[in-house]
Amino acid sequence: MTPTPIPLDILVAHFAGRLAFETDPSDVRADQQDGIPFVLVDSRGDLAWAQGRITGAHHMPTAEIAGRARSEIPRDVPVVTYCWGPGCNGSTRAALEFARLGYQVREMIGGYEYWVREGYPAEDDRGALTSAVDPLTAPLGSISCDC
Repeated sequence: MTPTPIPLDILVAHFAGRLAFETDPSDVRADQQDGIPFVLVDSRGDLAWAQGRITGAHHMPTAEIAGRARSEIPRDVPVVTYCWGPGCNGSTRAALEFARLGYQVREMIGGYEYWVREGYPAEDDRGALTSAVDPLTAPLGSISCDC
């Protein structure tokens, strides 16, 4: 199949838009380490949260965002949402809820799954969770793939 050529301005707008609305685990981790202010929101339910979450994340299931966000998260602080992983669009739904409330929000693609697979800090109710870096998802010994 030969694709129909797409005008360059449409291509540029599409990919620029994705970068404006999405982030990934390595960029989120780098921002954390650089002290860039934002709130990382885990939009999963209680059982998922108890199973494990990103260290420092704020738990706010998607169904509760409209009722809780304004009292818990200042509107002038950027929000990053995440859910399970690439097979789940929960972080997209959560980001939409925050956008409807007037927040600057981005979705972390890859979700909790890729955060853990890349070896970044995670925890459960008992404390820190440790996992080795999966060499299929991240370079060993580096926070970034330099892409």
